[in-house]
Amino acid sequence: MQETGIVATPKTLGSSIGEFVQENEEYYTREFEKIQSATELPRSWNTMAAVAGPFWGAARGLWGYFWTFLVLELMALVQLGRGLWGELGADKIARAEKLNDRYRELYAKAQAALQAGDADAQGLITTAGNLKRTAERVMVEAQEAAAGATKLIIIGLVIFIVLRIFQGFYANLRYEKQYLTWRAEPNTPSGFSWIWVGFSAALWLAIVPLTLYRFTVTKPHPFITQFPIDKQLFTPIANWMEGGFDWLSIHGAGVFDSIIGGIRAILDGLEVVFVQTPWPVVMTVILVTAWRLAGPRVALFTAAALAYLAFLGLWEVSMATVALLGAAAFLCLVFGIPLGIWFGKSQRAYNAALPVLDFMQTMPAFVYLIPIIAFFGTGKPPGVLSTIIFGMPPVIRLTALGMRGVPEGTKEAALAFGATKRMLLRDIEIPLAMPSIMTGINQTILMCLSMVVIASLIGAGGLGRNVLEALQYAAKGQGMLAGLAILFCAMVIDRIVQGHYRRRTERH
Repeated sequence: MQETGIVATPKTLGSSIGEFVQENEEYYTREFEKIQSATELPRSWNTMAAVAGPFWGAARGLWGYFWTFLVLELMALVQLGRGLWGELGADKIARAEKLNDRYRELYAKAQAALQAGDADAQGLITTAGNLKRTAERVMVEAQEAAAGATKLIIIGLVIFIVLRIFQGFYANLRYEKQYLTWRAEPNTPSGFSWIWVGFSAALWLAIVPLTLYRFTVTKPHPFITQFPIDKQLFTPIANWMEGGFDWLSIHGAGVFDSIIGGIRAILDGLEVVFVQTPWPVVMTVILVTAWRLAGPRVALFTAAALAYLAFLGLWEVSMATVALLGAAAFLCLVFGIPLGIWFGKSQRAYNAALPVLDFMQTMPAFVYLIPIIAFFGTGKPPGVLSTIIFGMPPVIRLTALGMRGVPEGTKEAALAFGATKRMLLRDIEIPLAMPSIMTGINQTILMCLSMVVIASLIGAGGLGRNVLEALQYAAKGQGMLAGLAILFCAMVIDRIVQGHYRRRTERH
C-alpha cells in the first residue's frame, strides 16, 4: 500500500505538473520525472530557454533567474556593442590631436626664438620634440585599441552563446525546484504569463539600450551620466542642518553636560584603578582575576600579553585604553542587555527600535563623530560616547535573539508550575538565552576596542593616538606594535569573560 503525501504516483505527479506548468505538460512531466529519478546531475535540455534567455524565466515567475541572466548577458552585449559600433580609441585620438596642436604651437615659438637669437630656443625645441613623440605613442595606442574591435566582438559572442547554452541545460533544473516549492507553498508563481513577458520586456528596454549607449559612445549625453538635479540645493540644506546643530547644542547644553559628567565620573574611576594604581598591583590583580575566572591557560596568556605591553613601554597608554574600553563596554552592557531583553519580549518595541539600531551600525563612524563634536565637544568622554554608539547594537540584537529563542513550551511549563514573571525571566529565559547574550557581549567588547583609533581623532588618547601618529608619519613599526597591543588587550578581556562563562557552564 502506497503512502499518500510522501511519494506521488506517476498519474498524480503528472497531473500536478500539468496544473503547475499550464502548457507543454507532456514535455515538463517527462523532464521533471527524469530530474527527480536521476542519481547524479541530470541532463535536461530546454530549447525555448536557450532561445528566449531571461524572458523564459520571467514568463514563469522565475525573477531571480531573469535578473541573474539579464545582467550576465548585458555584460556580453556591452562587449559586442563596443566592438561593433563603439568608438574605440577615440579618447586617445583626441588626446593625440591636442598634443599635436601643442607641439605645433611650441615649434612655431621655437622657430621664432631661433630667428631672434633667443637662448630659450633650444629648450623649446626639446619640449616640442617630446610632445611630438608622446603624440605619436598615443596615436599608436589608439590604433591598437581600434584594432581590438574584432576581439571584443568574438569575446561578446562567445560569452552570449555560452550563457544561452547554459540556460538551456539549467532551465529545467531551476523550474523543477520552483515546482517543488509550489507544491509546498501554493502561493508560489506558476504557469505561463504574457503579462510577465511584457513586464520583463519593458525592463529589458529600460536597462539594456541605455547601458549599451553609456558604454559604447565616447561622449554620452550628460543626462545619462549625471542625475538631472539642481546641485545648488546642497548648500542651503547643509546650512540649515548646521543651524539646527547650533541651536540644539545651545539649548540642550545642560543635558549634554550631564551626560558628559556621568561618563567622566565612570572614566575617572576606571583611570584611577588602571592608570594611577601602581603597575605591580594592577598586573597582579589582573593575573589573579584571570586565573580565578578563566583558569591557568588564560592566566598564562594574560601574563604574556601584559609582559608585551610592559617591556615595550606601552603599559600606561594600554591601561588608558582599557579604561576607555571599560567605561564604554560597561555602559553598553548596562543599557544594552535590558533593552535586548525588552525587545526580545516585545516585537513591537523591537520593530520601533530596529531603524535606530540599523542607523547606529551602518552609519560610518567618521560621520557620527560630527554630531558628537557638535554637542559634546572633544576629549575622552565624547570618545567613550562615540564608542558606545558603535558598540551597543550587537549586545542588544543578540540578547533579543536569545530571548526570542527560548522555547515557548519551556516557558509555559514554568508558568504552569507556579513561576512568576520575574522567576521566569531570572531562572528560565536569561539562563537559556545566555549563550546568545555572551556572544553579544563578546562582539560589543571587540567593536568597542575597534573604535579606539577612530575615537582618538577627537582626543580620546590611549593606544589609538599611537596608531594615528603612525598613520600620519608613516611609522610602520610603531603602528604595528600599537596595533598588536590593542589586539592583546581585546583578547585578554574576551578570554577572561568567555572563560569565566565557560567554566561556570561546565561546573553546572
